[in-house]
Amino acid sequence: QVQLVESGGGLVQPGGSLRLSCAASGSIFSPYVMGWYRQAPGKQRELVASITSGGSTNYPDSVKDRFTISRDGAKNTVSLQMNSLKPEDTAGYYCNYKKVILSTINEYWGQGTQVTVSS
Repeated sequence: QVQLVESGGGLVQPGGSLRLSCAASGSIFSPYVMGWYRQAPGKQRELVASITSGGSTNYPDSVKDRFTISRDGAKNTVSLQMNSLKPEDTAGYYCNYKKVILSTINEYWGQGTQVTVSS
């Protein structure tokens, strides 16, 4: 079992910055992939950033050079630094953990944290 708890969401001005964190607890073992997804009302959930246990990161073009995903030294907290925020970044942001053990896919989601970009 893996528990994911997101925090750091809130209201921010366009062009501003916000830092989200995902605290992971439970059976966290390498290799794994953790990521941040977002979902706005009426839209599909989309990946905004991912990081592997080895440290490799991936971003879609929509957030590249604005968002940065990282992890703490204990490897149990993953953060998403969001800069130059735009109104279209408004969404619920969800932390995800994935690990494949043999043929079994283990996937867990946090409950989400709301990010609203508005004046």
